Amino acid sequence: MKPWAVFCLALLCLELQNGSCQAIKRKKDAVESSAHPGGKRTRARQPALTSRKGKSQSLLTQVLDKGRFLRLGPSTTLTPGKSVELRCKGTNIGWSYPTYLDTFNDSRLSIKHSDKYSQLVLTSPSAADTGSYSCWVIVCDGTECQRDQDRTYASYVYFTDKENLFVPSAIHFEIVYLRPDRPAVVPCRVTEPQVEASLHREVPPEEITANQTLLTFDPTKGFILRNPSADLQGVFYCKAASKGTPQISTKYQLLYVEVPSGAPFVSLGASPETVRGGDNVNVTCTVLGEPEEDVSFRWSYPGQDRRPVHIQMLWRLVNRGMGHTTRVSQSILSVDNMQTIDFGNYICKAKNINGETIVTTKIASS
Repeated sequence: MKPWAVFCLALLCLELQNGSCQAIKRKKDAVESSAHPGGKRTRARQPALTSRKGKSQSLLTQVLDKGRFLRLGPSTTLTPGKSVELRCKGTNIGWSYPTYLDTFNDSRLSIKHSDKYSQLVLTSPSAADTGSYSCWVIVCDGTECQRDQDRTYASYVYFTDKENLFVPSAIHFEIVYLRPDRPAVVPCRVTEPQVEASLHREVPPEEITANQTLLTFDPTKGFILRNPSADLQGVFYCKAASKGTPQISTKYQLLYVEVPSGAPFVSLGASPETVRGGDNVNVTCTVLGEPEEDVSFRWSYPGQDRRPVHIQMLWRLVNRGMGHTTRVSQSILSVDNMQTIDFGNYICKAKNINGETIVTTKIASS
């Protein structure tokens, strides 16, 4: 190729390159000019973290060694014995954890609050501490405060222990009530999510086969009976195995009950029925209700605040045939050496979670 041809080709390439750069630059300047009048350049801002909604605002985390943090998922598996520190970001935080830690006022658990986060520390955890741990942001409007459901964070923590495949219970024989209108749970929870468990009746000895419609197993709850019936009454236990060694859970007494929910059904009577001055009298207020349903009693009577009385509270479970079990709760008001001031109307007010019932009986001098 001739030297003048090479020189012309080089000039043409250079011109094309400059033109492309200028075109790109002009395009960029045009975009910036249309976005910012006056042609001034500004840096695009990223959205502030505080304006983003979602769980990034407050996280439930575990504090690891050397100041490292681990965000907890729906479930977490930990080793017993090593202290656990959980943190939840926020200035006003509430916590929940296995209820027995509160029931026994366990000193191993402590909660501290700071300006930026709340801290839960559990020292020397064991298999018994397996359960749900959660935190939430508390929102207040004046003096009224409530949990923010959109900023609630929970993790089910397994403290895996090969010697305790089932979460130990403080009660060695528990009662499970079966109702026809709701599922029942045999609460043999496990300390490792992969453990396979089975449900067994003690007498006659048999295994209750799990299926997806009537009986299912949830490692965080136990065996769930979808449609309980009276034929499932009896003593049951759960069994699991690790490396061929079987373990059994606490035993459970399954009782079938069929008592309608509502305000207490109350009866009131005095003994003896015929009363004279100087007699000792018992006035008994009786409530029939569901086995685990607590009932509170209040009394009004003629000599109130002027005459001494003795009030006794008791309850018991009663079988009413066909496998039905009912709780009988009673409050007994005793008056010794009846006097004129003691005659009149005795009023019993019985209350449960569904309502209150008021009944009256009159004691007159015979």
